[in-house]
Amino acid sequence: MQMSYTVFRRRVRGVSRQLREWRMIARGLVSRKHPVDAHIIPIRRCNLSCTYCNEFDDFSKPVPTAEMLHRIDRLAALGTSIVTISGGEPLLHPELDQIIRRIRRHGILAGLITNGYLLTQERIERLNRAGLDHLQISIDNVLPDETSKKSLKVLDKKLQLLAQYAEFHVNINSVLGSPVRQPQDALTVARRALELGLTSTVGILHDGGGQLQPLNAEQEGIFLEIMAMGKASYARLNRFQQNIARAKPNDWRCRAGSRYLYICENGLVHYCSQQRGYPAIPLDEYTPAHLEHEYHTLKACAPHCTVSCVQQVAMLDNWRDPQTREAFNPVESLVQLQSPTGES
Repeated sequence: MQMSYTVFRRRVRGVSRQLREWRMIARGLVSRKHPVDAHIIPIRRCNLSCTYCNEFDDFSKPVPTAEMLHRIDRLAALGTSIVTISGGEPLLHPELDQIIRRIRRHGILAGLITNGYLLTQERIERLNRAGLDHLQISIDNVLPDETSKKSLKVLDKKLQLLAQYAEFHVNINSVLGSPVRQPQDALTVARRALELGLTSTVGILHDGGGQLQPLNAEQEGIFLEIMAMGKASYARLNRFQQNIARAKPNDWRCRAGSRYLYICENGLVHYCSQQRGYPAIPLDEYTPAHLEHEYHTLKACAPHCTVSCVQQVAMLDNWRDPQTREAFNPVESLVQLQSPTGES
């Protein structure tokens, strides 16, 4: 009875969400003056320590709730269409539900990226009430190893809870790349997601600069097979995917800093999670002039980028407005920022 009721509620909410998504796309095509997607970090701390990840620590305190709500209000003032909450592990923030409600109060689509460990029936139902639209979990393997504990063995019960109680859209992202020892695990994860009525995507693990690491022939075949399985996935619309699998550069106009924003726990705007350090301007000081500047700025890291959310947002504008400002190389800038002397 619970399952059928949840499925009904999920379908009703799904129709409403899809209508809002189509409005978001139409608005993005009509006007390029606003951010489409902003990723925001309420806490850098994570309860896991995956060895390939450079987006967490084990000590940071949550960003104060009042400050998070202020940042959401500021993104709304800039006209942002989607706010995705990431981390670290965002479920560690004690007032996450209030943050989600604030996003939805502005009419903004609300997304959440989590490792899934902290999900319970009660937690899922709270996310339902808060108005969450999308949730994504990446699963790295079938059995946990020293690289990652985000395994299907550990998380399968969490996926069952999501299938039974979640009224929001749930996507399970399997991964491929050099740290993944058993590429076939990605297929197992994808098939399990679809079996539970969830959607499935596949990603390639990037290096510390967000750049592509080539797949071998076996990995490429698995990558393309999972893509073909994901009928409900945005990845099927993304022409970047086959080039990524084959380690070929993509010719596209990265609009990071304009159509896509990454706001770290310190409230600074960066290009993306892998290019933290530029422009590193406080969100409170970020203006339409900054959006316009970055919209027209080339990014030298773009050809081999694997940050798919940035690429998907860029699809709205790849057909218009060539980028005419001098190329900025955030990879080199990041090295300089990390050097004790400021020199590479």
